[in-house]
Amino acid sequence: MKFHWNARNRWRLVFSLVVVCAVAVAAGTALGSPAKSQETTLTALIGSSGPAETNAVNVATAAWSRQTGIKVNVIVASDLGQQLAQGFASGNPPDIFYLGNDQVATYAKAGDLAPLDGLKNVKAFYQSLKAAYTFGGHLYAAPKDFSTLGLVINTASWKNAGLTSKSYPKTWAQLAAVAKKLTKSGQVGLCTNPEFHRLGVFMVQAGGWLVSKNGKTATVNSAANLKACNFVQSMLRAGSMKLTNHLCVGWGGEGFGKQDCAMTIEGNWIAGAMKADFPSVGYKVAQLPAGPAGKGTLQYDGGWGLAAASKNKADAMNLITFLTSPGVELGNAKAFGVMPSVRSASAKWLKLYPQWASFLAGADYSKSIPPVVDVAKVLGDFNQQLQGLPTTNPKTILDRVQQELQAILG
Repeated sequence: MKFHWNARNRWRLVFSLVVVCAVAVAAGTALGSPAKSQETTLTALIGSSGPAETNAVNVATAAWSRQTGIKVNVIVASDLGQQLAQGFASGNPPDIFYLGNDQVATYAKAGDLAPLDGLKNVKAFYQSLKAAYTFGGHLYAAPKDFSTLGLVINTASWKNAGLTSKSYPKTWAQLAAVAKKLTKSGQVGLCTNPEFHRLGVFMVQAGGWLVSKNGKTATVNSAANLKACNFVQSMLRAGSMKLTNHLCVGWGGEGFGKQDCAMTIEGNWIAGAMKADFPSVGYKVAQLPAGPAGKGTLQYDGGWGLAAASKNKADAMNLITFLTSPGVELGNAKAFGVMPSVRSASAKWLKLYPQWASFLAGADYSKSIPPVVDVAKVLGDFNQQLQGLPTTNPKTILDRVQQELQAILG
């Protein structure tokens, strides 16, 4: 997932260190008896946020192994992208592996990925998550978890400004108004990262996006996206919003925790940061306000990919089905704070974490980074350009990224 993954991977570990030993019982009742062959070993390459996530994967794969008699060798990558690329280049990739949706198109086009259209639980995933991993009409990774972005609010600042729960902004105009009220005593109303991976929510809310519906044409400099950037710039120039590079903090969660800002736009991984470093700061999470085109947010997905070169595709698909079953995904949620990718687990997840309901609600109107070859490179430059948004003409930024994205779309 690309959205300040450093922030997520650093903090989601501490969200909840609940032991996931119940995974074996909760998730694995429908896989049948152990396989006759005891010689097969599958490899699974993961990029772990820390011991809790590594343990969760090991517990789940061990449960599957007990049922099937097939061993799974879980490898924790020091550099997932590099090791995965090396595996493909050498012709000896892991059987299954973590895959971000910004990598799907590149690897699928190269023939490195096996399609997962035949996965037993393919209909269980949120449609938006499946779309994030679909390229050329085929599903190339099974969504394993996700998060959306919401509006995180400092409850003390909110109360001191005379605001109530009825004041949660529902529109851009209301967001600008409450941000202005909250800007006082050295605290700015809203802060967030200077990058598409945060500011892109306004593009979605304005009805804009990076590519056309068929994915073949860049739409970065559309009128809707320009309207979104102009709105953000108006708040920046009004002084009621600041980008984190101007607050001298690494990400929105840090600025929020230090109380440099009263609101930020973040995902559910912020819970770990607050619990670990800013436990005295009270906060609530609301859905992001709607824009001219309605509600919109971004989602960040993790998936399981399957190597086209795998000699054990049937077993690997069986394993992926198990790893994306409701019981395993709920165990992962308890262990390291992610949201399940299967809709059937949503009710149980909400009972466990009702305070994060706004994040889950965003699943119905969120968008993922489009599966375009080399899209990560374009977004890297987009993020660099957005650092200058307070003083730069938004059209200049959008026109530049439009040319870059259209060039790779061909």
